[in-house]
Amino acid sequence: MLLDERIKAEIEENPLLEEGRDETDVSDDVDHQRDDTDVDSAEMSIDDYLNADDTPTYKLNAKNFIKEEHKPEIPFSTGNNFHDQLESQLGLRNISERQHLLAGYLIGSIDDDGYLRRKLDIIADDMSFSMGVKTDKEELESVLKIIQGFDPPGVGAKNLKECLVLQLNLKKETAGIKIAKDILNNYFEEFTRKHYDKIIARMDITEDDLKDGIDEILRLNPKPGSSFQSDKIAEHIIPDFILDIKDGELILSLNSRNVPELRVSNAYSEMLDSYSKKRNKKNRDAVNFVKQKLDSARWFIDAIKQRQSTMMTTMDSILKYQKDFFHSWGDELLLKPMILRDIADKTGLDLSTVSRVANSKYIQTPFGTFQLRYFFSEALLTECGDEVTAHEIRKIIKDCVENESKRNPLNDDEIAAILQEKGYLIARRTVAKYREYLNIPVARMRREL
Repeated sequence: MLLDERIKAEIEENPLLEEGRDETDVSDDVDHQRDDTDVDSAEMSIDDYLNADDTPTYKLNAKNFIKEEHKPEIPFSTGNNFHDQLESQLGLRNISERQHLLAGYLIGSIDDDGYLRRKLDIIADDMSFSMGVKTDKEELESVLKIIQGFDPPGVGAKNLKECLVLQLNLKKETAGIKIAKDILNNYFEEFTRKHYDKIIARMDITEDDLKDGIDEILRLNPKPGSSFQSDKIAEHIIPDFILDIKDGELILSLNSRNVPELRVSNAYSEMLDSYSKKRNKKNRDAVNFVKQKLDSARWFIDAIKQRQSTMMTTMDSILKYQKDFFHSWGDELLLKPMILRDIADKTGLDLSTVSRVANSKYIQTPFGTFQLRYFFSEALLTECGDEVTAHEIRKIIKDCVENESKRNPLNDDEIAAILQEKGYLIARRTVAKYREYLNIPVARMRREL
């Protein structure tokens, strides 16, 4: 269960727990009434809320904060979605009742990108089994052609090639459109692999002709269904830590909007006093119930505080270790090699606890928001024996790609040679690994005319 959900559930289940700052300590006259009942610590573990596999729902709120005195209702969109739009267009077509039935089923099989990726013979079998409607691939193909005439252009295509061709067929024929159609219909594989020289030779055209055709293709929409998805609410990460830098001093704080302040309800003492005045079995049971809930509430509050303390301890250690990076306002070249063991040794925390914090928490700084794992990197050696981080190597690779000739992009061997000239002992396979980490395609796919 995620932390925010766990807190809400605990508040609902425990009447002695409520949101708000704890301004008074528990009075001594109540402490002596507590029995020795212990709350099972296995009920909740701090590590449960540092899970690296889950991103808490509060991190994906549409807005970063809500005023405490005003909590607006979550809006609900009632507009038509992509499939509703297709259904409405179907109703305007003068087709038979059977064609309408088949088309409705096909529309339901179109995915959100606008493609019909299921095979028609499988759809025919499904209709026969689930609806008792006998049809075949040829009949469904004829009905699908009706749907492919709907907006947006390209909808109902079975693959990318068909999607692009359907859109080109709706355009006015020009020299560029004609070349684009020829490329897609006869040289699609060469086009996707950017084997432009082969296309020019086989089509017997000039490079400018090829560029005109490719420009027409690049204007097409490869995901026609996406044009109806614009009403989705953008999701934003809400950081766990806030870092301010004032007069060269790093000021770290927890983002209190993520977790509400909790306190024990002041009403519990009145309840205990009221029950204690009447000595009978029923009231004794009520007193025991309140005491149990009191222990549970106190333990829960302590657990949340312990979690926050663990997070602050970990982040504070990272700040000190990477102080040059933060004081330079985010210069990647000043990041020091740092592994989880370094922080675990400095904080005394378990290695698994540091790992969970690093993989699931975020910090907001004046120069950007970072996931904590961004600051961890193993050391690499230069020719001189100096240690550098993977961040530094990736930055150089990124700079090489940004400044390369797009007609003749640098391959991994050439980038490795550049790094070696700069004194970095990096193999080609390491360059490939970092390039993929940066989501940079291979040289052939970066080529432009």
